[in-house]
Amino acid sequence: MGRDVKVYRVTGLALFSPDKLRRWQKFVIEVRAVKEKDAVEKIFSELGSRHKLKRSHIKVLSVKEIEVSEARNKLVREIEDLERWYIER
Repeated sequence: MGRDVKVYRVTGLALFSPDKLRRWQKFVIEVRAVKEKDAVEKIFSELGSRHKLKRSHIKVLSVKEIEVSEARNKLVREIEDLERWYIER
């Protein structure tokens, strides 16, 4: 279960404008996705919802598939270790 899902490390630049100063800031985000294209789409979605950025304000520089053990994000590592989801009613 879940072996089709891979971990991707996406690096890029995002145009933030705190205090009316527009500047590009580097980001590195790790996500779980089935395909590289899905990982990029998730990055657009997350940065857009968290920081109200438009897609034109996000530049993806690289997408690299990594091993789960290489992930810096604790949540990404822990989700991979789950064997089964259990929802209590």
